[in-house]
Amino acid sequence: MTARTVGVGIGADQLDTTDMVLNIGPQHPSTHGVLRLRLVLDGERIVSAEPIVGYMHRGAEKLFEVRDYRQIVMLANRHDWLSAFANELGVVLAVERMLGMEVPRRAVWARTLLAELNRVLNHLMFLGSYPLELGAITPIFHAFREREEIQAVMEEISGGRMHFMFNRVGGLKEDLPAGWTGRVRHAVATVRTRLARLDDLVSDNEIFRARTRGVGVLTPAVVAAYGVSGPIARASGVDFDLRRDEPYLAYGELTDVLRVVTREEGDCLARFECLLEQVHVSLDLADACCDRLDDLPQGPVNLRLPKVLKAPEGHTYAWTENPLGLNGYYLVSRGEKTPWRLKLRSASYNNVQVLGEVLPGCLIADMVAILGSLFFVVGDIDK
Repeated sequence: MTARTVGVGIGADQLDTTDMVLNIGPQHPSTHGVLRLRLVLDGERIVSAEPIVGYMHRGAEKLFEVRDYRQIVMLANRHDWLSAFANELGVVLAVERMLGMEVPRRAVWARTLLAELNRVLNHLMFLGSYPLELGAITPIFHAFREREEIQAVMEEISGGRMHFMFNRVGGLKEDLPAGWTGRVRHAVATVRTRLARLDDLVSDNEIFRARTRGVGVLTPAVVAAYGVSGPIARASGVDFDLRRDEPYLAYGELTDVLRVVTREEGDCLARFECLLEQVHVSLDLADACCDRLDDLPQGPVNLRLPKVLKAPEGHTYAWTENPLGLNGYYLVSRGEKTPWRLKLRSASYNNVQVLGEVLPGCLIADMVAILGSLFFVVGDIDK
């Protein structure tokens, strides 16, 4: 609403107006958690926008400094609760690099498989919840049905539905259950056959397309300036994916399957399409990992570690292509059982900062569409 002072005989084009400051949040159903936006409005048009973070801050980086390397995995598991396995992975890769540790091949391929299944779980959540924010109820039921297929095999192997706690420094908690890869193949095939239905419900809906096409355009220059990454950056034509460009785990051996999905438009619709197509790529990668795991001989999936694990003095940086973008851990050790410093570079923190660039000039109604299309988790912002 705009405050107006109206004089007698003054024409409509001469009305005095005053900009209004509106707070969206810090508790609002369209923000995936507790985020606050400070908007300056001229009527229904956004003049400026400032994302204000910190309402969920838990001090994870300081807690890392008083936890040993085994305990850190539990904390790192939780800042992006939709990418728990990927978060664990970044920590153990950093510690293993400091120790010069070579992980067994079965663990490398199993980690790759689980990382891609976790990516599917993450993307399906947003593919269902984003249309819900624009008024479409049905897609989220389909997305959650597909999530349950993948969730079942992840729960079977780890015992957890959200915080898997399956990575360990030196490998994995335990070996894969007998026949598990076959059940993964069945789940992957089931999800793949049903994705077309979700695509039809959303992508071909003229209302959804009207609300998202050409809305919230993010340019490659802004992507680079703010360090935006993941599917949001690739939807703006930024062709960068760590899995291909700086391979880790077994991705260097999956170049014939791995395909980096990009779009050029950079709008809300392009971001949604990138996310949907990436699910197909991850399902293909999961199948390829199952094939390789079945061909590998039986053997260990972890290394025997000392009772007190100490990283040698030094520093390293390990980053991974998490579902929402680049996730990095900068580890500094002074030779103790706890890190001297463990700095977290989370994808959502950088990605959400572009709201200050994208929202000005848009209508309030478009703000919800833009906000949801940035696919962030607030815990990943506040850490």
